[in-house]
Amino acid sequence: MVIDALTWQSGAVQNAALSGSVAVVATLLLATGFGLWRRRCDGRLRPETTTMRLDAPGPPAAAGPDTTPDRVGGRPVDPALLAALGVRPGDSATLLQFSSAFCAPCRATRQVLADVTGTLDGVRHVEVDAASQLPAVRALGIWRTPTVLVVDADGRIVRRAAGVPARAQVLAAVAPLLRRGPS
Repeated sequence: MVIDALTWQSGAVQNAALSGSVAVVATLLLATGFGLWRRRCDGRLRPETTTMRLDAPGPPAAAGPDTTPDRVGGRPVDPALLAALGVRPGDSATLLQFSSAFCAPCRATRQVLADVTGTLDGVRHVEVDAASQLPAVRALGIWRTPTVLVVDADGRIVRRAAGVPARAQVLAAVAPLLRRGPS
């Protein structure tokens, strides 16, 4: 009887050790997968794919991105909201950056965007403190800092990046807007 109890206990200990090892390996695999996904997506300027006005009721309508040279799609935004954030109508492109006070990637983003605006005429960089503009943050769907919105001359958000975008990506995102101008 005593031997059976000891055998049962040692089997339970081995099962517990095995299940703990499986949990650790599964956690490491999930964390690695998330890290790789985050690295791939972080800072990438993606097309804005909704066509809802912020003052319109109801859910956003799904729409595919339209990036033809003659017409750049995007989401129209309330002009009063953009004006409150410092976006001027008529600028070929505005790089609207949402930052926070203690955000190290925000400083790197500021440098990238300042470099692009120093290189190209008609492109403006506006940095907004996310904590002081919470209604705008909610209205524009800003989930983290830094977030960069590329706004065209008509006040539409045409591209969005969460994280530090590469200089080449920013240049590629604003190039069609510089050729196009306001409509």
